[in-house]
Amino acid sequence: MAHRTTFITSLRHLPSLAENEKIQRVVAKYPFKCPSYYLDLIDLSDKNDPLARIVFPHEDELQEWEWGNLDPSNEKAYTVLPGLQHKYNSTALLLASNSCAGLCRYCFRKRLFIDGGRPERLEDIDEAARYIESHPEITNVIISGGDSLMLPTARLKEIIHKMRQIPHVGIIRLGTKVPAYYPFRIINDPELLELIRQYSTPQKRIYVIAHFDHPRELTPEALKACDLLLKAGAVVVNQTPIIRGVNDDPYVLAELFRRLSFAGIAPYYIFQCRPTIGNRPYAVPIEEGYQIFEAARGLVSGLAKRARFTMSHEKGKVEILALTEEHIIFKFHRAANDEDTGRVLIYRRNPDAYWLDDYAEMISTHFLESDIFRPSYYV
Repeated sequence: MAHRTTFITSLRHLPSLAENEKIQRVVAKYPFKCPSYYLDLIDLSDKNDPLARIVFPHEDELQEWEWGNLDPSNEKAYTVLPGLQHKYNSTALLLASNSCAGLCRYCFRKRLFIDGGRPERLEDIDEAARYIESHPEITNVIISGGDSLMLPTARLKEIIHKMRQIPHVGIIRLGTKVPAYYPFRIINDPELLELIRQYSTPQKRIYVIAHFDHPRELTPEALKACDLLLKAGAVVVNQTPIIRGVNDDPYVLAELFRRLSFAGIAPYYIFQCRPTIGNRPYAVPIEEGYQIFEAARGLVSGLAKRARFTMSHEKGKVEILALTEEHIIFKFHRAANDEDTGRVLIYRRNPDAYWLDDYAEMISTHFLESDIFRPSYYV
């Protein structure tokens, strides 16, 4: 890496946690990792510090709850090669990295970091490129993991170069929390910025999908890193889940939206926290989350309210559209099965629901006309 930093993986640096036996059991199951830069942003005297909540282990992570699943979105069902997922018709996902600058406590892919990890990282980029090249419907490639910007710049360039040789790939997305956790990896790496300049063109952009959870993560260093990416030609957008104790407050979420938009970073997705094992203390019920989300959007201007509140369900990206007195309305924003695209689902409300499967009573559903998906429809 262009900038060396200390990645803290032992609780001995945090005596108040190291002396807690329950916390030790948590860390034995779900590892701890925090960059020294990020640790300096945390107020250690505040037991409710939201940034501490993001990275410090909590004893409630050992709570049992009905989900208890390491793969709640069933990603394995869409894995076509080791490290390559093809869930949505036009999008391929490369799990190119099994490393992150810090480990979010609510991580939905913690299976990559526990018990020695699993063999899910992409190793054969040529095989992946051949698959994508043979599927002309794929116009978007996401490089993620883990964190795409934790790859050495040379490896990242190799992957991007191969993707850019495929004519039908128009967008390359880099999924990353590095701007929040470790901005100097961007600031002090001119080769990375040159890579962006070379491969993010007026015709085919590179999108950096950043991950800021709280306004306090938008430090001068983080904003400088994002500005350098923007000036190099990348499009920078942001996504975050709603997390209990971090951004489950409409004023906090509105401030995040506002400051992102001021910096030219579009709020992209607000996610329902996936019900991965260990995530129970961080999850907010769907209906409560929707009301927080809408209240936050009501506090900001149009450019700051572009995010959609969705959940990455096994069947697709499901948007939470509205609540009535008795019902909740969902819509498939993106469906694994194209025929579900635009499908509306209306259920009787359940204030204790954390996932779509928690809704038992469907009131109504609506599909687009199936003929619309026939190629001849557009002729």
